[in-house]
Amino acid sequence: MYKNKLLILVLASVIFAQFANCQNNTNSPYTRFGYGDISDTNNGEQRAMGGTAIGFRSSTSINTVNPASYSSVDSVTFMFDLGASALVSRFTNKTGGKNTINGNLEYLTMQFPLAKWLGFSAGALPYSFVGYDFSNRDSTYLYRNNIQKDTVRYNKYFNGNGGFSQVYVGLSASFLDHISLGVNAYYMFGTVNNYRSLIFDNSSYYSSSSVASIIRANDFRFRFGAQFYNTFDKKHALNLGIIYEPKIKLSGGFSQISNGVINDTIDSSHPNYNNYGFELPSLFGIGLNYCYDNKLTIGVDYSTQQWKDAQFFSKTDSLGNRSKLAIGFEYIPNYKSRKYSDVVRYRAGFNISDSYYKINGQSLPKNFGFSLGIGLPLKESKSIVNASFEFGKIGSTSLLNENYFKFTFNATFNEHWFFKRKL
Repeated sequence: MYKNKLLILVLASVIFAQFANCQNNTNSPYTRFGYGDISDTNNGEQRAMGGTAIGFRSSTSINTVNPASYSSVDSVTFMFDLGASALVSRFTNKTGGKNTINGNLEYLTMQFPLAKWLGFSAGALPYSFVGYDFSNRDSTYLYRNNIQKDTVRYNKYFNGNGGFSQVYVGLSASFLDHISLGVNAYYMFGTVNNYRSLIFDNSSYYSSSSVASIIRANDFRFRFGAQFYNTFDKKHALNLGIIYEPKIKLSGGFSQISNGVINDTIDSSHPNYNNYGFELPSLFGIGLNYCYDNKLTIGVDYSTQQWKDAQFFSKTDSLGNRSKLAIGFEYIPNYKSRKYSDVVRYRAGFNISDSYYKINGQSLPKNFGFSLGIGLPLKESKSIVNASFEFGKIGSTSLLNENYFKFTFNATFNEHWFFKRKL
C-alpha cells in the first residue's frame, strides 16, 4: 500500500516538473540576461522569513536548501509540500511605466524517513525563469553620395520564455545526536529561449531580420550539506548549517537561427555547436538558527555564487558574483496551547543580494526584499498552510527599475504512514 502511494507521488513530481517548465513566472526584461531569474528554491515558510534556510531544521517542514535537514523528519511521518506564487511588478524608466501580473504552480516536494537516523526527500523545483516582451522604436538616416536623403524608422522587438527546471532526490543521515550530513542530486532540463527582431517601416531600403537563440540544459549536479545542532538548558536551541555545490560544465548545447542576416543558421550540425561553453558556478552558504523556548526563532544566512568564474558563451567574467544576506524571524505565542490564536506562526524577514548578470559590462545596484508571513496549522493535525508576502526592488532608475510584490501560498501535509495499526 505504502509503495503504491510513494510511486504515485514520484510520478506526480515528474509530471509536475514537465508542467511547471511550461509556465511563466515572470515578465521582467532582466530575465533576458544569463539564464534568467535564478530561484533560491525556498519554500513559502522560508520566504516569509527573508529566505533564511541553511540552518533551518524542522520535523514539520521540508527544507530543500540544505539536504542535511532531512534527517529531522519524524520516524512515522510522510510530508508533502505544494507551493504556488503570484507576482505583481511595476517597471519604470525615464519614459514611463508598466505593470505586469504573473503566477503559477512553483514546486512540489516530499519527505519521509528510511530509518530513525536517515531521511529521504524528492520533488520538482525551478532553477530559473525567463519571461519578457518589450520593444524600442528608433530611427537612422539614409545617405546617398554622402548626402542625407531620408529618415528610416524601425522597431526592435525582444521577447523570451522558458527556463530550467530540476527534479531531485536527497538523503540525510544524523550522527551522535548533534550532527547531520546530506546530499541532493539534481537532474536539470529545459530551454532558455531568447528572440529579437528588427523591423523597418520602409522595407525597400533595408531588410528586416530576426534571431532566435536557444540554450538547452540536460545535466546532473549535486549539493552537499551539513548541520550541527544542540539544545542548551532545555529552552535554547542552536543550529549551524553549511551548504556547498561544486562548479559544473552544463551539458545541453546552444542553437541559433537567424533570418535576414549573414550566417543564417547555427544548429546541431554546425561545427561550432559544441564550442559554446556554459557552466554553473560553485556555491557556498552558511546559516545560523537560534530558537528560544519553541517560541521565537531567529535565522541568519549568507551565501555566495562564483558566477564570475563560470563560463557563459565560453567566456568568464561576463557575469558577476552573487552574494545574498538574509535575516528572518518566527514567533509562536504558545505551541502547547489549545487556543488556536496561540499556535499561529507569525513571520518576517529581510534580504539583500547582488544580481549575477551585468548590463553593458556594469553590475547593477543591490537588490533587496522585505517579507511578512503567517502559518496556519490545521486543527488536529501537524499539517500547516503558509502564506507569505514580499516586496522587493531590482535594477536602477537610470536603466529600468523593477518594484515587485510577490505572494506565495504553500501547504505542507503531515501524515502518519509508517506505523503498524493495532487491532
